[in-house]
Amino acid sequence: MRIVFMGTPEFAVPSLEALLKSEDQVVGIVTQPDRPKGRGHTLAPPPVKIVAQRTGIPLLQPLKIKTPDFLDALAAWKPDLIAVTAFGRILHAPILNLPPKGCVNVHGSLLPKYRGAAPVQWAVINGEGETGITTMLMDEGMDTGPMLLQERISIRSEDTAGTLASRLAELGGQLLVETIRRLKAGTLTPRVQDNAQATLAPLLRKEDGVIDWTRSAPSISSRIRGLSPWPGAYTFLGHDRWNIWSAVPKPTRSDEQPGTIIAVTKHSIQVATGEGVLELVEIQTANSKRMTAAQFLAGHRVSMGARLEPGGS
Repeated sequence: MRIVFMGTPEFAVPSLEALLKSEDQVVGIVTQPDRPKGRGHTLAPPPVKIVAQRTGIPLLQPLKIKTPDFLDALAAWKPDLIAVTAFGRILHAPILNLPPKGCVNVHGSLLPKYRGAAPVQWAVINGEGETGITTMLMDEGMDTGPMLLQERISIRSEDTAGTLASRLAELGGQLLVETIRRLKAGTLTPRVQDNAQATLAPLLRKEDGVIDWTRSAPSISSRIRGLSPWPGAYTFLGHDRWNIWSAVPKPTRSDEQPGTIIAVTKHSIQVATGEGVLELVEIQTANSKRMTAAQFLAGHRVSMGARLEPGGS
C-alpha cells in the first residue's frame, strides 16, 4: 500500500522506522514545523523530519493543515492509508476521508483510558501498574475512534515518563505494522470505545511540575517520575528552586507539617508529606547539574526543620 506517515516527536520515530522496514511504501511524511530550542532559540527540526531527510522521502511541514494547498499536496501522494503517531494536531474530515483505507493512529494508552496529549505521563503520575498501545481508526474526536489492536505493558516502579515512552514507542511501531498487515488481510474488526470508561490525559504545563507536599509520599514519587523529563517536578526552599528528579517513599511516619525536612545525613534528605516520608534521591538547583543527594549535600547546607514549599518566599 501507499502510506503517508504523520508524526512529530521522538515517540513517533519507531513507528516510522517500522513502516520503512515493512512491505508497504511510505510515499510521504508530514511533521510539524521546526521550533526554537534551547537558550539560543535556534530552530530545530522535529525528530521525524530528521528521519525523512535521511531517507529522502518527500516531506511536508504545514503551518496549518486546513489550507487547500496542504490538502492538494497530501492528495497528490495518493495514499491508500495514513498512519499517525503523535502528530500533535487533530485531523479534520477532508484528511480523514482522503485515504480509502482510512487513518490509523498509534496511541500510548489502553483506550478509552487516557485520551489526550500526555497519556504516558498521566499513567505514571496516577500510579498505574500497566498501560499499553492502542491502534485505532481515527475520527474527528480526541482519540475516540474505533479500536483495532491493543497490547499491554507493565509500568515498572523505577519508570519515568521518559523510560516508559521509549518502550511504548517501540511497541507502537510493531503494533502499527501488525495492524496494517491485518487490515489488508481483512482480519480486523474495529471495536467501538466505551465512552463511559474514558479518562483524559491533558497536555502538561510547566506549572504542573510544582510539588504539593500535602499529598502522600507514594503519590508525590509517582508525580516526580511522571513529570520526567518534562516539565520536571520542583519545589522551593526559601527563594531557591529545587528540581526533584528522583525520590523514594519511606515506610515511616511523621507528624511534622508537610514539606518539612525531618532528617539530613551525608547521603539523605527526608521530607514529611501529607502521608509518609519522602527521601530525595536526585536534586538540581538553578544553574547546576543534576546531583545525587550526597553530591548535593557536599556543596549545600540543608537544615532540619526547614520547609519546602510550592512557591518561593
